[in-house]
Amino acid sequence: MPRHYQLIFAICAAVAVHAEEPINPPRDPAYKLVWSDEFEKDGAPDPSKWRSESGFERNQELQWYQGENVRCAGGLLIIEGRREQVTNPHFIEGSDDWKKNRRHAEYTSGSLVTFGKNAWCFGRYEVRARFKALPGLWPAIWTTGRGRWPHGGEIDLMEFYDEKILANFVWAGKYGHDHWNASQHPISQFNKETWDETFHVWVMEWNHQEISLYLNGKLLNKLHVESAINQDGPKINPFLSPHHFRLNLAIGGAGGDPSGTTFPQRYEVDYVRIYQR
Repeated sequence: MPRHYQLIFAICAAVAVHAEEPINPPRDPAYKLVWSDEFEKDGAPDPSKWRSESGFERNQELQWYQGENVRCAGGLLIIEGRREQVTNPHFIEGSDDWKKNRRHAEYTSGSLVTFGKNAWCFGRYEVRARFKALPGLWPAIWTTGRGRWPHGGEIDLMEFYDEKILANFVWAGKYGHDHWNASQHPISQFNKETWDETFHVWVMEWNHQEISLYLNGKLLNKLHVESAINQDGPKINPFLSPHHFRLNLAIGGAGGDPSGTTFPQRYEVDYVRIYQR
């Protein structure tokens, strides 16, 4: 075989091996890919799949979300957190609204959501991503259902802050409170020495009976779907309805104090894949 054909064969074989790398827990062959983003095209994220959030959004976090902090390059989605000052166009002196009483934001970052594009109920979700486990950073992989929070439900495949990886389920509790089924896992359980430079795989398996959340094959949390009935308002189960998918890098809030962390910081996502039977 000529040398250049050998080289082409080797490259194709390597690509095939990467594409079929084993994912834990193993994927049932009955699952078929229904939606994905491999982030192969450089530039802005695919607008047919994602909407970029803008401004102050939630949790009294420090960052101002803007589309400029999100891009695709080298086969990755890059969400970049920056220490930079931007003017809040909604500022009102003396306002009681935290979104309006800050004259400036001291940080910027990015947040993507499939709201208005796609939503899914049930299936298997796989996300390969990496970030540095540093103070003040609050990266997340999550879903939310339709309607006001928490009545629409929330699934946190991943949150990181305070040296912990979290995997949570949220719905409406009694008397207007939010009800959490939460789990926390010290990042030291996942080889802290190599964490920052390594891509990790998060998996969610969701059916009528249960939702299971995994990191690198380790079960982090499981919800028995029948137990998650909203107790405030209509007695519905938010995990029997479609959810939108979200990726974001928050700064501050529960993420802690970012003042000692060097910026910019990158949250990189290799792919998002959603399978259904």
